[in-house]
Amino acid sequence: MSLRGSYVARWRRVISGVLRRHWAKKLLFWAFEEIMKYAKRLQTLMLGAGLMAAGLPTWAVVDSQGGPAVRELNLQQPVTQIAREIYSIHNLMLFICLAIFIAVFGVMFYSILKHRKSLGHKAATFHESTAVEIAWTVVPFLIVIGMALPATKTVVAMKDTSNADLTIKATGMQWKWGYDYLKGEGEGIAFLSNLATPRSQVGSPGVAPTESRSDNYLLEVDNPVVVPVNKKIRIITTANDVIHSWTIPAFGVKQDAVPGFVRDTWFKAEKNGTYRGQCVELCGKEHAFMPIVVNVVSEDDYKKWVDGKKKEMAAKADDPNKVWTVDELTQRGEKTYAANCAVCHQATGKGVPGAFPALDGSAVVNGPKADQMKIVLNGKNAMPAWKSVLSDTDIAAVITYTRNNWSNKAQENIVQPAEVLAARK
Repeated sequence: MSLRGSYVARWRRVISGVLRRHWAKKLLFWAFEEIMKYAKRLQTLMLGAGLMAAGLPTWAVVDSQGGPAVRELNLQQPVTQIAREIYSIHNLMLFICLAIFIAVFGVMFYSILKHRKSLGHKAATFHESTAVEIAWTVVPFLIVIGMALPATKTVVAMKDTSNADLTIKATGMQWKWGYDYLKGEGEGIAFLSNLATPRSQVGSPGVAPTESRSDNYLLEVDNPVVVPVNKKIRIITTANDVIHSWTIPAFGVKQDAVPGFVRDTWFKAEKNGTYRGQCVELCGKEHAFMPIVVNVVSEDDYKKWVDGKKKEMAAKADDPNKVWTVDELTQRGEKTYAANCAVCHQATGKGVPGAFPALDGSAVVNGPKADQMKIVLNGKNAMPAWKSVLSDTDIAAVITYTRNNWSNKAQENIVQPAEVLAARK
């Protein structure tokens, strides 16, 4: 036997001799009991922390009005009846799961400790028990029923969009939201809602931001949705390109916007304020840059907003019979293109291969202007229909801009607003 082997054998004999002594066994049992004592204390602390987290609506420093908060431990503060019910069901499910956890693991650890072999217990030899089989089938069934009843009631209420005071269509597009007020006070109002956070705060891959980020970073828009307080608002969702999802956590609202389909949801905000959400369906590279902001105001303030918005829309609706020069339309079209088209077709007009066609050198842009007007007005594939969002002058301007920019040299190089108005019919 080698020298190393003899040392190993010797230490094995020493350890075995120690473990055979009575005081060594008592020491091991004492250590085991101490470990279990602290484990129980830890379990109690974890239970307390879980109950505290479930019971507190928010334990945080609120840096973003109506949005997520720093060190937030739970759901956002609900401001609708549906959101409160969702929060209550969330807590109910948590308590039920916690009770099941304690019961199952409590019985298991009790059996392990109190019926261990060192206390003289022997393994049972029974096989099955009809009573136990029935119990562990019936009890889970009753638990599921107890969980399903309140959840079903809330889900049914979430789908009841009848008797709405105001109906708004939300159209998801890469990467912004379009809103049309379809019914109720404010009917006819339409606008686009774009991210308002400047790119200088965002930066880009490999390029650090040059400006400090605001409290509402990536959760602010140029045109928020405005609705009156304590009114039932029906939201109709659809999309022009890929699947998006319209979500406001404080309202308990999340509804997918699917191309070619119309879905709806509703909310009734009970408190004035600004509430923020985001598209929560992965919709492309700018997915993080299409937030949702809803301003809930008093009924009087809402009427003032409607009047102001309609005046603003009327001011933008230029006389379609006015004749513009190429330079005038090109200058205006450059701004319209940057705000609405550049995100897909790029500022260079090169588009995104396989996703968005290039406008630079496009046969449509350089061809008959009637074909391009038809596409811009009615949309095609992933491109939305702009006839309900842009004015005749803006559409004429952006078409003229594309026909006179980059390498394009279209023979029909100008489109007048009157031509767009005629094409709408």
